[in-house]
Amino acid sequence: MSKPKTNGIIIRSLNTIEQVGNKLPHPVTLFAIFSLLVILLSALFSSMGVSVEDPLNPGEMLEVNNLLSSEGILYLFESAVTNFTGFAPLGTVLVTMLGIGIAERSGLISAALRGLVTSVPKQLITAALVFGGIMSSMAADAGYVVLTPLGAVLFAGLGRHPLAGLAAAFAGVSGGFSANLLLTSLDPLLGGITQDAAAMLNPEYAEGINYAMNYYFMVASVFLLTIVGTIVTDKIVEPRLGTYTGKVEEEVNYLKPEEKKGLFAALLAFVLTIAAIAVMVIPSWGPLRAGEESIIDSPFFHTLVPIILIMFFVPGLVYGKITKSIKDDKDVANQLSDTMATMGSYIVLAFVAAQFVAYFSESRLGIVLAVNGAEFLEATGFKGIPLILTFILVAGVINLFIGSASAKWAIMAPVFVPMMMNIGYTPEFTQLIYRIADSTTNIISPLMPYFAIVIAFAQKYDKKVGIGTLISTMLPYSIAFTILWVIMLIIWMLTGIDIGPGTQIYYNQ
Repeated sequence: MSKPKTNGIIIRSLNTIEQVGNKLPHPVTLFAIFSLLVILLSALFSSMGVSVEDPLNPGEMLEVNNLLSSEGILYLFESAVTNFTGFAPLGTVLVTMLGIGIAERSGLISAALRGLVTSVPKQLITAALVFGGIMSSMAADAGYVVLTPLGAVLFAGLGRHPLAGLAAAFAGVSGGFSANLLLTSLDPLLGGITQDAAAMLNPEYAEGINYAMNYYFMVASVFLLTIVGTIVTDKIVEPRLGTYTGKVEEEVNYLKPEEKKGLFAALLAFVLTIAAIAVMVIPSWGPLRAGEESIIDSPFFHTLVPIILIMFFVPGLVYGKITKSIKDDKDVANQLSDTMATMGSYIVLAFVAAQFVAYFSESRLGIVLAVNGAEFLEATGFKGIPLILTFILVAGVINLFIGSASAKWAIMAPVFVPMMMNIGYTPEFTQLIYRIADSTTNIISPLMPYFAIVIAFAQKYDKKVGIGTLISTMLPYSIAFTILWVIMLIIWMLTGIDIGPGTQIYYNQ
């Protein structure tokens, strides 16, 4: 296998990024620092009399609130708990993870992914790996732990280079993280942050934001990325790797009879669950339709969190009962508890992130920055496609240093969402741009949490594989995904098609 030149400018640059990124504080510490910085800046700008015209009430001025004044300090103490409990992504993520946790820990998601990629004709195995990786964002851990090593074994079994199979699966899992045919925990996670950021400028508009805001675009993205990932694997990555001459000792873990039976029962349970939900939504008398003429205007899209919970919980429970991974209610309770135990780090992060977002809003620094930033962009004429491309570049570079999608968005959303609203783009569209930038650079970010695990899988087939090798292998995917995804985004912008149910690209104040 040909090796990348370790002194290449790209590899050296990414190695530098890794070194710098490893020296950054933990995201929890970062948010604590940012919160303190907001407090200090609020005092500084308030003393300078900084103010902007209220976008919702022309003629009225909004001044920066001093969080170090007597009233400000009282706010810091009184709001600490409510900032945390009222942080929109907190409850939504924990609730959705209850359902996803049962589906994952019962073995349903792992079996479904293995069944998908091992049951297709060998001509479609590359596409199946990329597609399965994209769909695995329902439970990100399963994709990295199940599909990447499975992709290598499958390719080796077909006489193909195992690292090409690993790369195809990794590209789907990580590069296609934001896309899916179903709503996942990522939708309410990012959506809640977007709502809070939009409320800084227009609380009434923020209340109407639904968590399926990017659904149409992300469904279409699944097919685009599957095609692109397949072509890159077959035409670029595998030919570059050459012929594999090593030995493969692992065997493909095909589905057992009880797993197949469990999958069929879970699929039936899923269909019946969707049918039951449809009965509550489609008829005008349905409780989730509430008599609204259009489904888009109904309460349905504001009840997606418990619906996601049910859609994963019921099939997961059925699969567990069939395969005996769930024997009684104690197993269910234990699996739910184990799932929540893994969310400890997220809960801590949510606490400090919630304070930062709340302080940013209360101090009005967000509005001041958004209005002044929008005025600067309008004065320079920098908007439209060049602005979108710059935003993607900025978010992508930040992603190389901070791996957590929610942590980055919690930092960026309070600044960019109001700013983009002021120049005519909806919060939903700004979130969509961010999701593209975040996904496409995941696969080349050495600070991505699972990057080291993927390297370990790869070293089973080539002991010399390191950070540089993996990055150079994945770089064609990152470039191709970015270019084609951006082209698709531009086409969407030019046609004005909704990016989600009742969700438009352009914001009318």
